[in-house]
Amino acid sequence: MTLTPSTYQTTNFGFSYEYFFSNHLSLVLNVDSYTKNKLGQYLDYVGYVFDDGDFAFPAEFDGDFYPSHTFSVTITPFQLSVKIAPLGRRMKVIPYIGGGVGVYLWSVRLFGDIIDFSDERFFYEDEEIIVDPIYPIYSDDWREENKLKVGFQGFAGIMIPLANRISIEVEFKYNHCMADFQEAFIGFDRFDLSGYQISLGMNYWF
Repeated sequence: MTLTPSTYQTTNFGFSYEYFFSNHLSLVLNVDSYTKNKLGQYLDYVGYVFDDGDFAFPAEFDGDFYPSHTFSVTITPFQLSVKIAPLGRRMKVIPYIGGGVGVYLWSVRLFGDIIDFSDERFFYEDEEIIVDPIYPIYSDDWREENKLKVGFQGFAGIMIPLANRISIEVEFKYNHCMADFQEAFIGFDRFDLSGYQISLGMNYWF
């Protein structure tokens, strides 16, 4: 399809609470929010409408319409991490690294045209052509799945103090989480929730 992983890059917001054990070590509780809806078309296919249903033909045909559907993803990770500042927190620039475990609350929704490639049919005109049935899913009949999954994260960044209790923070984080479809998307591959995150934030130290 025209949908790719880069299609789902977006801006999101999060909140973190950090508890300091020492000048070098702290524990971070982080909550983020992510949601993205995108409409995508099937590549190299067109749709035809017949009395017994809709079917996908190769793109060299004119077609009655272009098969497409909307795929919506929502992810809310609750993450607990250990954060290490090797040089301590009394520097003009404070580098840090860390990692931990998270619980990912995720949801996917889909509606539109679904081509069933497992149910090939044969269409005869001047020659034999393999076609696939199209099953429409309407907006009031979302195909939806919601689950919880445990994942992991690792990160690195720098903090730059602006005042005695305030600093700005720039961070690169990688989240790793693989989920399994069990209800609405049976037969699909595993759903990869993994991805990178570049963050810019402000810290206030109590």
